[in-house]
Amino acid sequence: MMLPFLVQANNYKNSTAIYSDGRAFTYQELINQSEQLANIILNGGKDLNEARVAFMVNPGFDYVQSLWAIWQAGGVAVPLCITHPLPSLAYVLDDTTADILMLSAEYLPILEPYIQEHAIRVIIVESFNATNTITNLPEINTSRKALILYTSGTTNKPKGVVTTHENIEAQITTLVSSWEWSSSDHVICVLPLHHVHGIINVIGCSMWAGATCTFISHFSASSIFELFAEGRINVFMAVPTIYFKLIAFLETLPQEKRDQLKAVMQQFRLMVCGSAALPVSVMEKWEALSGQILLERYGMTELGMAISNPYTGERRPGYVGLPLPGVSIKLVNETYEEVNLGEPGEIIVKGKNVFVEYWQKPEATTETFTKDGWFKTGDIAIVENGYYRIMGRNSVDIIKSGGYKISALEIEEVLREFDAIDDCAVVGIKDDEWGELIVAAIVVIPEKQGLFDEKEVSDWIVQKMASYKKPRKYLIVNDLPRNAMGKVVKNDVKKLFE
Repeated sequence: MMLPFLVQANNYKNSTAIYSDGRAFTYQELINQSEQLANIILNGGKDLNEARVAFMVNPGFDYVQSLWAIWQAGGVAVPLCITHPLPSLAYVLDDTTADILMLSAEYLPILEPYIQEHAIRVIIVESFNATNTITNLPEINTSRKALILYTSGTTNKPKGVVTTHENIEAQITTLVSSWEWSSSDHVICVLPLHHVHGIINVIGCSMWAGATCTFISHFSASSIFELFAEGRINVFMAVPTIYFKLIAFLETLPQEKRDQLKAVMQQFRLMVCGSAALPVSVMEKWEALSGQILLERYGMTELGMAISNPYTGERRPGYVGLPLPGVSIKLVNETYEEVNLGEPGEIIVKGKNVFVEYWQKPEATTETFTKDGWFKTGDIAIVENGYYRIMGRNSVDIIKSGGYKISALEIEEVLREFDAIDDCAVVGIKDDEWGELIVAAIVVIPEKQGLFDEKEVSDWIVQKMASYKKPRKYLIVNDLPRNAMGKVVKNDVKKLFE
């Protein structure tokens, strides 16, 4: 059985699939080279049989061919974040027990210590050359596991979200249909490619529809607007933080230049925002500067997208819209009984888009589903005039910042390793740019009083975990607010920063 994404790609062989590294690549090149790379991954074997293959590859053609090659070889793809420090990468590699590691050459020095200590096979993607050798790749059923993405939950360690090829197909096809993707679309990818937003919404949808995807090496507001000005891009997807930065850049430009860019952006077919709540003020500013009403939607790693404002129809500021086709949604109370219309409740979801399990965490998997198979999102919403509005999470230990869902408990565990910190509490506070700003209340050990240095701890923590997880503000306190059971009261911690 040919995997569905290859069936789709074969319909567009001569069309341009990707622009990256200064050149264009057709779907035929993507098909051929991913097949060749799959053969190299197999290394004489017949089928990886769901072996985990981790890959730390730069955004662009190499990334997509690596992902497709892993799937064609019968493997489970495990994308690694290209900006994470070694401890974060090692955690994912150990947790998935990956025995193959695919790399862009520049990341070899970062992972060299891990490679030397573990029996892991390394493939440098740039050294691969397609040979047009006849390949004999395995038949892959869509029920097979395909992808493991890591997300921070309410525990202090990230969990691996396992999706099958069937799950991925469901996630992509509902968006292709609902957002009216076509082969004439051209999208630019500015999102991290170890998250569902970039992998499914941008790459997955564009490649399924036979569209074109342009990749940039790093985020730059000026370079994004230069690409916009060329007039080829007509679809754009980003998180609120990126729109905030783009607005800030536009506001520095002369009025004439702003008007020119607005004229270009008004021609876009679609602009989408997600991964964090979009402040209404940002949505209104973007509409004034671009002429575009952003389409806000709701999703998460475990299910792709579940709710969306309509492509044609009213896009309401502050609302995430309506359930997508094929996705069932309920709002429930603490005992998982459906609430009355107009009452807030936790979103629970069922459908082919929903993941199958947390990797090697059967108890966590069982706990996150109801007895009759609905996934508990942990997000609270209310339906008002037919549209869903997200009210927040039922756990204050999840922070949504810059499009990421971040575990406060994970950050706290790392901070407590710092020699001047006795205890700490990490929370998110509202912020127009980041959605939520990560802040930390710190109890300093007595002998270090007066010696705590914010810059020192900031420089230190990025060696331990991804930089987007570091607190942006610190507050020294004598004691953390606690309840009668000794548990830190996070809402009271937030008040300390007001």
